[in-house]
Amino acid sequence: MSRTKIVCTIGPASNSPDLMRALIRAGMNVARINFSHGNQATHAQSIAALRKVAEQEERLVAVMADLQGPKLRVGEIEGGAVDLRKGEIVTLTSRPQPGAENEIPVPHPELLRDLRAGQTVLLDDGNLELIVTQASEGCLKCRVVAGGQLTSHKGINVPGAALRLSTLTPKDRADAAFALEQKIDFFALSFVRRAADVCELRQFLRDRKADVPIIAKIEKPEALSVFDDILAEADGVMVARGDLGVETPAEEVPFHQKRIIRACNRAGKPVITATQMLQTMIENPHPTRAEASDVANAILDGTDAVMLSGETAVGGYPVEAVETMAAICTNAEAHLTSGPVHDKSGSHETITEAISCAAVEIAGEVNGTAIITATMSGMTARMVARHRPSVPIVAVTPSRATLARLALVWGVESVLVEPFETTDDMVRMMVRTARQKGVVAWGDPVVLTAGIPFGSGGRTNMLKVHVVGKGEEA
Repeated sequence: MSRTKIVCTIGPASNSPDLMRALIRAGMNVARINFSHGNQATHAQSIAALRKVAEQEERLVAVMADLQGPKLRVGEIEGGAVDLRKGEIVTLTSRPQPGAENEIPVPHPELLRDLRAGQTVLLDDGNLELIVTQASEGCLKCRVVAGGQLTSHKGINVPGAALRLSTLTPKDRADAAFALEQKIDFFALSFVRRAADVCELRQFLRDRKADVPIIAKIEKPEALSVFDDILAEADGVMVARGDLGVETPAEEVPFHQKRIIRACNRAGKPVITATQMLQTMIENPHPTRAEASDVANAILDGTDAVMLSGETAVGGYPVEAVETMAAICTNAEAHLTSGPVHDKSGSHETITEAISCAAVEIAGEVNGTAIITATMSGMTARMVARHRPSVPIVAVTPSRATLARLALVWGVESVLVEPFETTDDMVRMMVRTARQKGVVAWGDPVVLTAGIPFGSGGRTNMLKVHVVGKGEEA
């Protein structure tokens, strides 16, 4: 199994129990439920089937609810499609049933209200381009710059426009409440523009006495300028390169990706690289060499997880896509020489950071076979993982929520254990768990980290080199 985590989107191509089982065996760690498609009834069926199969396979598969967010889309076009020709004038209108030729329904009054002459409107993920020539109440006159066929419900992007949109729409609130009933493990928040957007969802969860990690999807240019603030509020980040690549120059996206990954590594928060990673495998059984390089370079950059979207949701080769992704990940991991934040300078802001760095260093010095962490919140494991040690990381926790949270963290194999009372009990539990997993053997040196007293969460202050079997019963 790869140490990089793999997120798979569940859809028509993968929502049967047999296919879910195959995805799990191929390497799926997290199942993404995309609330932009389907309905709550079908999502409930998918989640129930997934959990049943995962239990049968004795594997933890976390569930991520990806909220749609304020995605702007064209309305229902008469006849299903219209051809836009370069140079012609078309009208974007809020009328649900346009009455004139060359009128395109746009069920977003805020879009028509906020745009002005001279601004660009992109349709169908940037394949079609319009320029606003005249703005009036309820409609926009636009000139077609790049034409083509436009079908119903295609996406709308407006680069550089400051639209007054709420990140958490009424649909998102209903879907989030439903997702809480389903006991999902992560929320992915779409079109985050500022830290307050994350806080809005956080407050929604607090009002319902829920504590679920929030993954902020970075896909708007506005988010890049305040990214540090967003990262401080979020529990993790997704580099959503699809919409980001539409609203920012394509040549800049790789560098935004690298910057975001580096910042997440420093903060010890998981980062997912997503969108079009193995896009051609929607229709072909093999990726392009460029796609293989894209996945590998994301891993070398320091991503915790890579995500498949259409490849597993609607593609013809969902299992092959996961197998291919896992193979690329495993090969790339063999070329990791040190962690993205590997630092021998001795400068650390917290005791937890110092302990996690030292654990990786000492494991190398004593030829340790594993780093074993006891963690209540997951912090210890995350801080160790950001250094990308060459040895396995085993995290033992009595918390089911923490077990699921670590499904997104690079290199961490998490195990649910019974609560323990004393430090000696904790050490015995840590070593016994690693032995049962086949990670360590009798006589192996291992590095143990934990917070003492255990259970307070977020504090790591114990570091111990332990020889498996010493002082233990065979």
